[in-house]
Amino acid sequence: MADEREDVYSKAVRAGKRTYFFDVKSTRGKDLFLTITESKKHTNEDGSATYEKHKIFLYKEDFDKFMDGLQDAFSEIDRLKATGDFQQSPPARTEDAPPSSGSKYGDVEFDDLGGSGH
Repeated sequence: MADEREDVYSKAVRAGKRTYFFDVKSTRGKDLFLTITESKKHTNEDGSATYEKHKIFLYKEDFDKFMDGLQDAFSEIDRLKATGDFQQSPPARTEDAPPSSGSKYGDVEFDDLGGSGH
């Protein structure tokens, strides 16, 4: 294999001017990971198009926590839509979440971001 990554599965989801790509890849060691890419089309004045892309990598050791967080967020969206309650409330505290320092984002430990070895 010429590249370290092998494409295993790909799904494109078109949504207006955005397209989301879900790409499952395998490493040389046969571990699976997911890349999620948002591509947004911009039309220039001359009629040509450019694309702005944002990509995240999701590794196997984070799959369950990512899904839990995504499901929690969708559940909260459903609850807010059902109740019409869109006032900002403090986020629910979980065992993994550090206490908030007053910022709406809480404390972020950037040392934790590089530990996966990828």
